[in-house]
Amino acid sequence: MKTVLIVFALMNLDKLLKTGRCIETQDQILSITPTTQQQVDILKNVSTQYETSLWQPVSHQYIKEETEVHLFVPTSSLATVKDLLQKHDIRHEVLLDNANELIEMQTRNDSTDPRSGSTFYERYHSLEDIYYWINLTIQDNPSRVKAILLGSSYEKRPLYALKLSFSDRPNKKAMWIDCGIHAREWISPAFCLWFVQYSLAFYMQNQDITQILDNLDVYVLPVLNPDGYHYTWTTNRMWRKNRSLSKVSSCVGVDLNRNFDANWCTEGASDYPCSEIYCGEFPESEPESQAVADFLRSHKNTIQLYFSIHSYSQMLLFPYSCSLEEAENHNDLVSSLVQTQ
Repeated sequence: MKTVLIVFALMNLDKLLKTGRCIETQDQILSITPTTQQQVDILKNVSTQYETSLWQPVSHQYIKEETEVHLFVPTSSLATVKDLLQKHDIRHEVLLDNANELIEMQTRNDSTDPRSGSTFYERYHSLEDIYYWINLTIQDNPSRVKAILLGSSYEKRPLYALKLSFSDRPNKKAMWIDCGIHAREWISPAFCLWFVQYSLAFYMQNQDITQILDNLDVYVLPVLNPDGYHYTWTTNRMWRKNRSLSKVSSCVGVDLNRNFDANWCTEGASDYPCSEIYCGEFPESEPESQAVADFLRSHKNTIQLYFSIHSYSQMLLFPYSCSLEEAENHNDLVSSLVQTQ
């Protein structure tokens, strides 16, 4: 069986953004569509020179004519950005006019204990809560769940993966799921927590999950980027990268998703340290990506499936993202996808 690399991009705006109490200032998310190259250049400048966060596309270099751009604009930059758009007749509309209210609501939890009820898995949780959940899950399921310390982050936070093993079948293969590689994509770690809970609760009840767990061990890394995730809870909700300090720039962080030794720093990545898609100084320069890569290499004979959970789209991506070439087993991947629909 060939190793398959699959990237999931998931988004659930209903659960990601919930209404909350009012705050005086209002951040907004704008949908902007440039129609000329001049407007494209202006929009690129707006997205890089002002306090904004580009949601779609992933980097300003991919902004082009007649392509919708989603831009998070905090109150401090809102008037200036809208004035520039209007001045240059750049078509735009407000997608969300109370973003900070909804962000505020995301951090409000009635309970941090997964045994308090099913609503635990319908909410977002801080990094501390997730570490608590890991310990509790192991404690409650000692025969089926094991914690593996892969390493630590730049700021020395532990990288814990959970191994779910439900049968003693010899020579079992495995699959890998990681979440939270991009700090602000909170629904990604939330999915990993939900998946583990669902696997434990519905084994021998749901046919699909039972078949998976009878035939495969499952490794789940709930938060690949703990420093960045913690930072989104304490300082900047829109932070994306990790929190490593650069030797060549005052800008902080590397896009861990672009730091692996696989077509490193080619299409879709940047060597500019201030970019949201900065690939790092060299492949696996970051302790987080190195820890994951080392573990995968040491288990390359057993791990047959790799899933990475992301957000802000409804896409299933498989090799290759760095080129238009098809993977050797492309037809098998397409066939598997069709069978699940």
